[in-house]
Amino acid sequence: MIATMNFRKKAMHIALWLFASVISVWSAFGQDYNTRKAPAYPLVTHNPNFSIWSTSDVLTDKATEHWTGVAHGLTGYLEVDGQMYRFMGMDAPRYQSVIPEAGNTAKIKVRYSEQAPSKGWNAVAFQASAWKEGPLPISDNKSVSGTFWESDEIWVRREFSLDRVNQQNPLFLKLHHDDNVEVYLNGKLIFEKDGWNNRFEYFDISDKAKGLLQRGKNVLAIALKNTAGGRFLDIDLVNKLPADKGDVAVAQQTGVQVHATQTFYTFACGGVSLQVTFTSPLLMDNLDLLARPVSYISYKAVANDGKQHQVKVHQEVSSDIAVYMADQQEVEGRAYEDGGLSILKVGTVEQPILQKGADDMRIDWGYLYVAAPTGKDVKQYLAGQTAKGKDAPFRGKSLSLHTEISLGTVAATPVQRFLTIGYDEVVAIQYFKQDLRPWWNRDGGRAFESQLQAAVADYTELMQRCTAFDKELLQQANEAGGAEYAHLCALAYRQSIAAHTLVESPAKEVLWLSKENNSGGFINTVDVTYPSSPLYLLYNPVLLEGMLNGIFHFSESGLYPHPWAAHDLGTYPRANGQTYGEPMPVEESGNMLIMTAAIAQAQGNAAYAAKHWDVLTKWTDYLVKEGLDPKTQLCTDDFAGHLARNANLSLKAIMGIASYARLADMLGKQDVAGQYRKIAEEMVPKWMKMADAGDHYALTFDDTNTWSQKYNLVWDKVLDFGLFPKEVATKEIAYYLPRMNRFGLPLDSRKNYTKNDWILWTAVLADDQPTFEKFVDPVYRHALETPSRVPLNDFYDTTNGIRENFKARSVVGGFYMKMLAEKWGR
Repeated sequence: MIATMNFRKKAMHIALWLFASVISVWSAFGQDYNTRKAPAYPLVTHNPNFSIWSTSDVLTDKATEHWTGVAHGLTGYLEVDGQMYRFMGMDAPRYQSVIPEAGNTAKIKVRYSEQAPSKGWNAVAFQASAWKEGPLPISDNKSVSGTFWESDEIWVRREFSLDRVNQQNPLFLKLHHDDNVEVYLNGKLIFEKDGWNNRFEYFDISDKAKGLLQRGKNVLAIALKNTAGGRFLDIDLVNKLPADKGDVAVAQQTGVQVHATQTFYTFACGGVSLQVTFTSPLLMDNLDLLARPVSYISYKAVANDGKQHQVKVHQEVSSDIAVYMADQQEVEGRAYEDGGLSILKVGTVEQPILQKGADDMRIDWGYLYVAAPTGKDVKQYLAGQTAKGKDAPFRGKSLSLHTEISLGTVAATPVQRFLTIGYDEVVAIQYFKQDLRPWWNRDGGRAFESQLQAAVADYTELMQRCTAFDKELLQQANEAGGAEYAHLCALAYRQSIAAHTLVESPAKEVLWLSKENNSGGFINTVDVTYPSSPLYLLYNPVLLEGMLNGIFHFSESGLYPHPWAAHDLGTYPRANGQTYGEPMPVEESGNMLIMTAAIAQAQGNAAYAAKHWDVLTKWTDYLVKEGLDPKTQLCTDDFAGHLARNANLSLKAIMGIASYARLADMLGKQDVAGQYRKIAEEMVPKWMKMADAGDHYALTFDDTNTWSQKYNLVWDKVLDFGLFPKEVATKEIAYYLPRMNRFGLPLDSRKNYTKNDWILWTAVLADDQPTFEKFVDPVYRHALETPSRVPLNDFYDTTNGIRENFKARSVVGGFYMKMLAEKWGR
């Protein structure tokens, strides 16, 4: 099918694009490919906890970040003949608390009242001895709170004394609040804000607070009001300190390219050109490799002026990668050698394994590692620490893990080195009250050093395999959907994978568990699995089984007693049962049936379905009864609210019933197959009549003035059900085209927002390449122009490109629907 597609109009464009891409990555330095390639650039991508990105087109413009937006610093310098050039990251601003002994949060006590206080409560002289006392932070989340708070309002006083007042350094308010806040210093309002933030922010209050600090007693007073959702307060006064390396030159970035498993940067550093490559070898044909949480940073230097230069790489990695809140958690680290490796290791002193579960989370248990082959050219040490003794581990906050690699004399012949960065979660997931180790150590007999040793031993082979895979993916995606489509697929690959964790269930089954990033933090959400499924059907359907296994177990064990499929298994990383507020009966049952049929198509047999036949039958019978004309309920697009008589949800029910019939047929259950195939067939004309709105089909059966993307119809084509007349898809596609906005087709007639995963599913309904590309072009434009600099955002306004919500989600695996359709000859 791919070979017969007509690309005449774009053949030259594609060829040139491929040539430029390959040359920019694998050939000479110094070419200017420095234009924007992505809203955020993947650097180290393994799972929801170990996921580091650059949200700037130039690697030195910002500190590198965890996908949640918190700094997870990777900072690199190239020393050329004694001159330092920063080529990676940015030194994070440094702050020092104004308040004595504020470094250890366990000692920070405040006075608070949940009853409205009397006038003057925010003044220094106010007597608050009758108020309650407790430590910061204040929160309704018991896993992080020092003081538990569940009322609607709270008033807080943080009193402190100063021996002297520093008037030289800028004064900042360090504040993490949820929701509306007013802050007073010695009785004067210095800051107020409606709404909330989800981490510490630093607000310059130098002008407003000028002259307010005094020797002796001072007070920070806070009024906080909860309006919705969670509650949180932590606060400090800090001075901003001068930068340490203000005299270091910034390398000139000359190029950047993003491929499926690798991101490449090139720089000019005086007389030396440098290529830096980030590789996460996420090759899905090998689960042990896929689950090895080790990435590579590779360096290749060459002289660009015909001279010889003495060159060293200085790589700094922040211990903040191993903490939830950097300013609140002490870490412990050490440097050592193991079997030819020089290793730095760091983790929190507390090690609160699996104690926290939420959306906006960073891991604070387990250990971060930086390792490189030993030799005279490699030196490693920790900085920012205090040592307790000669051989004792180093302790502190925000330590820096330094690796210095000497490249020796660099001339016309490139010199290459690499290091590895890895993370041992120790315990990765809790699954129905049982703690599970990461896949690589599922039997509990391995040390993490074994993973570092394997990564170093495999380096040359894996670089070759990743390069070959990236080229092949690029070529196949181009053939399937064009150059812009291929670029979107490359951007989506690591992001989708890195929203999952691989573990083995107690029953020795694969569990490939997603985190619903930035949209609730749920684990193993079925309507997140569903849009992501094409990527895993294409490259390893066992991983899709790993996304369904837990949901099947939840129902089959009796823990979820309903006649429909569950929405999720909990809140990441604890998969102990659904925590989402309500079910999506038609949505999730249809999803599970369709994906099980797709696994059978990919594997050429229905053995997986046979293992779960009873529960599949139960879900199908529910769809037969309730699916054609759904009652008021949510679908996967739950952000749009509840909807009755949803035509697209009805399509899903029909596809689900047809999927069950297909599975029955593959299992030799001909009577069952015929019975349910007939039910699905009889639903089709009913659907067409109820949804008919003249030149299109409506959003709901009761309002012909509405419309929506019928992305669920794609399975009629991809699984070759042949249920719907061709005119249905043709009519819908024709209706969509004039409603396209700058950044894509809206989801439906209610709002301008869209989901780009659904756009690319809808696009597969098109019969010709030019029409397919009309859907892809604005999605590609959004990736390159959106002002929302986050890992691919799938939910955004189609007129301005600004994200409505969501980022770094696995659903972008849905971009691969076109490639899947081509592979299956559809």
